[in-house]
Amino acid sequence: MGLTDWPPAWQAAWLLAVDPAGLGGLCLRGGASPARDALLAGLRQALPPGTPWRRLPLQVDDDRLLGGLDLGLSLAAGRPVMQTGLLAEAAGGVVLLPMAERAEPGLAARLAAALEPGATPLCIVALDEGQSPDESLPASLLERLGLIATVTADAPPGPLPDLAAARQRLSAVSCDDATVQALCATAAALGLASMRTAWHAWCAARAAAALAGRTEVAQADAELAARLVLAPRARALPQSPEAEPDAPPPPPDTSPAQEPPPAEGDADVDVRELQEQTLAAAQAAIPAGLLESLAGAASPQGGGGGRRGAPAKPAQSGRPLASRRGTLRAGQRLDLLATMRAALPWQRLRERERDQQGLPPAGARLLLRRDDFHLKRYRRPQETTTVFVVDASGSQALNRLAEAKGAVELLLADCYVRRDRVALLAFRGAGAELLLPPTRSLARARRSLASLPGGGGTPLAAGLEAAWLLGCGVQARDGGRAVLVFLTDARANIARDGSPGRTQAAQDALTVAARLRAEGLASLLIDTSPRPEPAAMALAQAMGARYVPLPHGQAAQVHGAVAAAL
Repeated sequence: MGLTDWPPAWQAAWLLAVDPAGLGGLCLRGGASPARDALLAGLRQALPPGTPWRRLPLQVDDDRLLGGLDLGLSLAAGRPVMQTGLLAEAAGGVVLLPMAERAEPGLAARLAAALEPGATPLCIVALDEGQSPDESLPASLLERLGLIATVTADAPPGPLPDLAAARQRLSAVSCDDATVQALCATAAALGLASMRTAWHAWCAARAAAALAGRTEVAQADAELAARLVLAPRARALPQSPEAEPDAPPPPPDTSPAQEPPPAEGDADVDVRELQEQTLAAAQAAIPAGLLESLAGAASPQGGGGGRRGAPAKPAQSGRPLASRRGTLRAGQRLDLLATMRAALPWQRLRERERDQQGLPPAGARLLLRRDDFHLKRYRRPQETTTVFVVDASGSQALNRLAEAKGAVELLLADCYVRRDRVALLAFRGAGAELLLPPTRSLARARRSLASLPGGGGTPLAAGLEAAWLLGCGVQARDGGRAVLVFLTDARANIARDGSPGRTQAAQDALTVAARLRAEGLASLLIDTSPRPEPAAMALAQAMGARYVPLPHGQAAQVHGAVAAAL
């Protein structure tokens, strides 16, 4: 029975069992199910006997993950007691990360560092249970997991392959230059620039050859590696030769006769055919809808992510709240009185336990345990920044621009009362400009509004991108909240690269709008065209914004719509 007879998720599990160090890990997509439990049990059985297998909780602290001082045991013993970290316990084995799509960037960074060469040898099986494209692993971790597969209900066709013999055979497996070139060319054609991806594909091809009993990588091994490593990460479709325009005929050659160029050798033809076959295998395995979901999505790698993945910073000031039991970590404050009140009722019982263990009496000392710790909590008011993104192009000049100026002034007065901030972005001509950084200064806002010019083209994509960057910056700073208010008719005619053209400009605007939706930024689109514009409705839907048509809106009406959205 060959490896191709198994479902893709099982194929990935067997490859990981053969070369865990080279492949780094497996991203297993799909919710909890008997099929996933059976696959994990099969993978654990396929590993060498005694291989460590550790389950990693998402809320693990650094001391438990990396090792360090065990505060609870140290207090009980009266001396420093060190604990071994989970990563050290899993050395040479597997770390299982459930609900990996919810991993915080800090945890993902520590796991990614553990997979770097020279660190503790281990591999990670990340269980991605996300239900939408926005829920995915942090890019820093996903890049270091060589294999990606989706769990299906297909039953395994038979007994386990001979993995022990494959592991012994792996070191003797060779891969020729043509196969390496084919894997690298396939990765480039699919828009994958990371060298780790090509390395993982090479490791997967060698593991597949070892499982098949070969000492040299074959075409089938390269195709399997392309399906399990390259295809799930595809960010672009390869160019079709039929879609390329015909090249113009060359001009007549008037130079003296020269020797004809050498004919293409058989080796070059074989390399090209190998690349085409490998690319075709990867393209056929691209999940349906993957490229559509990636179109316009921000690269998760800046941490990717919107508010979902950002770790909450504990407030150090503000309105005091009731203390809560928890683990003492960096940036948190211990409520000493609440901790003592929690520990006092247990002193007699703990003293009895010390006597049974043969420990000396505590005397006047208070015996504390980890469960006694209570942490101070504060409620910090969330600061809101309203970012007005004003279309100052030729179609928005005159009365519409005046209404936008009036709306900003009215809202700024409200923000002054609530101690919120206001920012102003304008786009016209060939790009966008930040006219007013986040501020509470009424005089500064009025000066910026008075000098706001109008006229020129409509670079809608540039305005959306500038708003996206500013909104992300606001939310990344101390947990602030950004509300984006767009005043435009959405009649874009300047593309993202500055070239004129309505079709490309509209497509670029929708692409950036998808980034805003993925980031989870609260937004409101006010359609200032004379009548409701279908393009504005489509843009609001793409960015997940509330759509408010104001064919004859006045400044007070705009202010009322924004106040309702806040």
